[in-house]
Amino acid sequence: MANSASWAKIFKDYEILKHDFSQSPFPLTAPQIKKSVQKFKATGEKEVRILCKQDTREDRPEIFQKNGLFILPSKNGSFLIIKGEGYVDLPEIRDKPTSYTSKLDFVPETSQIGDSEMQHLDLAYASSLIRTFTEDPSLVLTIRGRKFTPKFEFFVGKQVIETKSVQTEVDAGYEGKNKVVLVEAKNKGTKNVIIRQLYYPYRQWQEHTKKKVYTLFFEKTGVGVYSIWEFEFTDPKDYNSIKLVKSGKFQIS
Repeated sequence: MANSASWAKIFKDYEILKHDFSQSPFPLTAPQIKKSVQKFKATGEKEVRILCKQDTREDRPEIFQKNGLFILPSKNGSFLIIKGEGYVDLPEIRDKPTSYTSKLDFVPETSQIGDSEMQHLDLAYASSLIRTFTEDPSLVLTIRGRKFTPKFEFFVGKQVIETKSVQTEVDAGYEGKNKVVLVEAKNKGTKNVIIRQLYYPYRQWQEHTKKKVYTLFFEKTGVGVYSIWEFEFTDPKDYNSIKLVKSGKFQIS
């Protein structure tokens, strides 16, 4: 498992497993992490950004997995190690892809060059698949890239988490007359994802608009085949209130 040796040393240096996680998360800063792993040679073993990037359950180092822990940023350069469920499953869509006819009257040649998450998402939007899935023909692209969150609080179990100025990134955000749609995109098979990637942008944009904020996970699952999952948070202040609303698999033609 990635970075297990580095995290084993961090946990030992700061006696993290002696902490009572039922009472509060364990706070950890970037300087503390750097100090602990400074003698490691490989970049992936000592770079804070890489060490704290645990996007799926399987990405977590061994000590996290064995103890039911996950990590969240609380502000830029500060993290919290939390006991609980930090991830949500992406249920496999077993149905055959639904044939979707693009609303474009031509095939974009430039969309065929490369294999990035962004280009697949852009094609899905250009062909109006995103508008069709969300049942909103008024959606236009208005959000993209990195921004910093405002201050907000939320719960993981009974624990109160405070965050401020955490850098977030959405692959695309669309605004319509009555809604805002945020999309996290991948171009490989993903079985689960850290809820943070959906929750932090959701809370961030909920602070900036009175329109309802929708959250989608988008993935390329074959040649010209795209799967989409729509999630909602039944309680905006509860990290674990995430719920699958609907999903679909589409073949653009």
